[in-house]
Amino acid sequence: MKLQMLIKFVCVLLLFTGLKSAWAGELTTLKYITESYPPYNFKEGDKLQGIAVDLLVAATVAAGDPLSVDSIRVLPWPRAYMLAQKEAGTVLFSTTRTEQREPLFQWVGPIASTRVVLMARKADNIVINNADDISRYMVGAILDDIGEQLLKSAGVADSAIKIIPSADALAKMLGAGRIQLWAYEENVARWYIKQSKLDNTQFEVVHVLKESDLYYTLNNNIPAATVQRLQEGVNKIRNDNAAYQKILDRYL
Repeated sequence: MKLQMLIKFVCVLLLFTGLKSAWAGELTTLKYITESYPPYNFKEGDKLQGIAVDLLVAATVAAGDPLSVDSIRVLPWPRAYMLAQKEAGTVLFSTTRTEQREPLFQWVGPIASTRVVLMARKADNIVINNADDISRYMVGAILDDIGEQLLKSAGVADSAIKIIPSADALAKMLGAGRIQLWAYEENVARWYIKQSKLDNTQFEVVHVLKESDLYYTLNNNIPAATVQRLQEGVNKIRNDNAAYQKILDRYL
């Protein structure tokens, strides 16, 4: 009788340990992908960093399942955006939350507030009041980026939108006058302008396409309990004003 009780106890203990390990590994077994989108997520040399990266790592620590930065892949945005919708267990960041994108993902955040704008050279004296005004110029954008999606939803003519694969190239094209407008997130655009050795004071926001927030987006197949666990981790850091401000101050 005692032997049977001992066997039963060991089985229960092993089951509990197994469940605990499975739960502990929920967040770290997900596939995390991002793009170069400074100051939110970017590589400096071989080191991946940024507001969204630091917040994600801190959130997983707070959730009791620390994520290694080395497990995060950096991909071009169009590919990352496609994978996040199609591949089970995928987490993509940083993503602007919009009505169009809402049903495509589960959402955790916010990471930070964001403004998607049209940047122009001050010397060009461009004034934008509506979509017709935008369509008079050549506007640079990245495929499936929020800038391109907002241009199309506003009714800007396809012939006025020039799709370029990288933000670095777009900053240089704007500086050289090869495009007249650039649809992109304001802080990120300013970052690339600076990195291109251009003078940020010579560029201005001529139109705000959208004010929103950046989020982590999770594939719709990920269990709701896992999504909630990550959200609770993000909440702990966001609600700790000193901890969150320290992350922001590192990059802004």
